[in-house]
Amino acid sequence: MNDRLQQQLAFALEIDKEKNILRQTHLSEHGRRENDAEHAWHMAIMSWLLREYANEEVDIARVMLMCLIHDVVEIDAGDTYAYDAEGLKTQAAREEAAKKRIFGLLPPDQAEQLMALFDEFEAWETPESKFAHAMDNLQPILLNNSNGGSDWREHGVSAEQVYGRQRPTTKGSEQLYRDVIEPIIEEHIERGNLRVG
Repeated sequence: MNDRLQQQLAFALEIDKEKNILRQTHLSEHGRRENDAEHAWHMAIMSWLLREYANEEVDIARVMLMCLIHDVVEIDAGDTYAYDAEGLKTQAAREEAAKKRIFGLLPPDQAEQLMALFDEFEAWETPESKFAHAMDNLQPILLNNSNGGSDWREHGVSAEQVYGRQRPTTKGSEQLYRDVIEPIIEEHIERGNLRVG
């Protein structure tokens, strides 16, 4: 076996660890907590299904790959809950170190490509990264809605926190924010699942 193939297989085995990173979001209809790999897979499929709602035309294969790799860094950095103010302060540094180590397992050309794609996702500048972020926001809110808002109640999340997290979705899809996300938030405010004030 040549060195390149050994590096590729080492990376393939390393990213299997993403299945062990549990998120705060539960699977639909009161299931167990989802893991990062499930989240990424779900986002990737959703991006293909919902691509017609992107604000701009996107390279959907690029979006899907971005979705699939965006949380690989959490193998080292751990999952940072969207509403964990303290964890968010160190998230970028933890993920940068993880990016270099994990993608660095690959042959240099592939390492460079995936690190650049990860950086593109983080920068929120291209139509693809904006739409991938829209999926990253939409996927957990759909699951939380299917669970009756239980994750928000469990963590005492406020409506303003959810709005703050979700408003950037408009950069990737104004329609999905308007037609799906806003009505979900409003419903859970009315039901008392999101704190107000």
